[in-house]
Amino acid sequence: MIKVAISDAHSVIRSGVRGTLEATDEFTVVGEAYDRDSTLALVHSIDADVLTLGLIMPGVSGVELIELIRKDCPSLRVLVLTRRSEEEWAVRAFKSGASGFVSKFSPAADLVAAVRKVARGGIYVSLAFADQLACSLDNRVDASPHHGLSGRELDVLVRIASGESLDAIAHALGVSKKTIGTHKAHVLEKLGLQGDAALVRYVYSHKVIPDDSSEEVDARE
Repeated sequence: MIKVAISDAHSVIRSGVRGTLEATDEFTVVGEAYDRDSTLALVHSIDADVLTLGLIMPGVSGVELIELIRKDCPSLRVLVLTRRSEEEWAVRAFKSGASGFVSKFSPAADLVAAVRKVARGGIYVSLAFADQLACSLDNRVDASPHHGLSGRELDVLVRIASGESLDAIAHALGVSKKTIGTHKAHVLEKLGLQGDAALVRYVYSHKVIPDDSSEEVDARE
């Protein structure tokens, strides 16, 4: 029996993943989490083979959370489940230590196949995305400037473009406003931009904003 933990900010996603996996006789769900702290507590308290993880996560970007999980629980396999733009976020997820990447739009059979393959030590990407991912990993020279941002810088960029204030971002990420200001300054410098308006134009012209960035997070609901 493959033991699976589920972490996602949205209760409907957690319920859907649980229902899909428990409809088979291959998996048992050993716990759920909804944010950074509950996810880290969960992975330290249970014995799981695979963690399905959403990239929209209160208090931390999913990419950063993968790095923390892999550092503390290196044997735990992480399967990213997301609606974000695949080319941008899958590369970052894999570089952070994820073992698979599946879209929330994928059929239930794809999720089952992904969890099964990742649990057995494999790497999972959809066939439709495999070639795109390979090209993205092999050819970063012509990549857009934001590909050079760190995970935290990219998170701050997306949050600013989504209308969050520096105070709100600092509170959400558990750091000082000064730290967020420093990240913002680095983003502006790396992208060669000046001001929030330029950041917003850049984000939308380069399609950096994730598909589900405007979704309301229901967390524990």
